[in-house]
Amino acid sequence: MITLIDFYAEWCGPCKAMKPIFAELEEEMKDKVEFKKVDVDAEGAEAGKYGVASIPTFVILKNGVEVSRKTGAMPKQVLKDWLSASL
Repeated sequence: MITLIDFYAEWCGPCKAMKPIFAELEEEMKDKVEFKKVDVDAEGAEAGKYGVASIPTFVILKNGVEVSRKTGAMPKQVLKDWLSASL
């Protein structure tokens, strides 16, 4: 199983736009992907650990190791295809 981490902040407009997309994909892919959200304001150390410089940033982990990342808002299908390619 892979993990998708969404690094976001409540005040971030593009992050807000991605929130329902992230939730939809979580429901659709919950058997294949673990979904995790990290609020960069509340969990700055976690964001720093991954070197997150802008948000939203999405990181895919496989066996706890980063294998891919994307930054910025994107359409649902783009995010889904990117996740599927990592399975």
